[in-house]
Amino acid sequence: MTTHESSAAPLGLRERKKRQTRERIRREAYRLFAEHGYEATTVDQIAEAAEISSSTFFRYFPTKEDVVLQDEYDPALADAVASRPADEPIVDAILASLKGPLGTVFHQDREALLLRARLTFNDPAIRASNVAEQERSERAMARVIADRAGRDADDLEVKCAAAAVIAVFTALVRHWVEADGEEDLAELYERHLPLLSRGLDF
Repeated sequence: MTTHESSAAPLGLRERKKRQTRERIRREAYRLFAEHGYEATTVDQIAEAAEISSSTFFRYFPTKEDVVLQDEYDPALADAVASRPADEPIVDAILASLKGPLGTVFHQDREALLLRARLTFNDPAIRASNVAEQERSERAMARVIADRAGRDADDLEVKCAAAAVIAVFTALVRHWVEADGEEDLAELYERHLPLLSRGLDF
């Protein structure tokens, strides 16, 4: 996956090089996963393809699973939502953000994102580890909602709202994977995320 820079101050040369290395490791790992399968691909193979040592790999990713589990979409979405008008409802702000540069990124990263999602849902070890990653996503979304609402991120209503958003994201990505990525992911968000604004009116 591509590493996406936030709207914060420009990175220095050292940080840019680290980001480029991280991106190269991911790119080569996903290429090898696609060619040989996740289980058959070793850290040594990824390191060799990325032209780094195995010890350098572990400085960027503690385990091979983390190449799949870690990404920069949460901070990218948080930055995009933070730039939206403060009085815009959170679902509208998310959808507007997904229509902008972040939506373009989803399209550009489609194949890597599809492979990552397949592994997340289908590989037993990654699926188990993804629980902690989903909790981190919920905390990140709670901070976004809290900042916009002027409330505490530990507020139970804020945490419930964040959990609901991430749950819908997860359901839509699972549907997308089960359909082999044939549908447009951004359009799925646009069609179904408003369920949260309407309420559960079944």
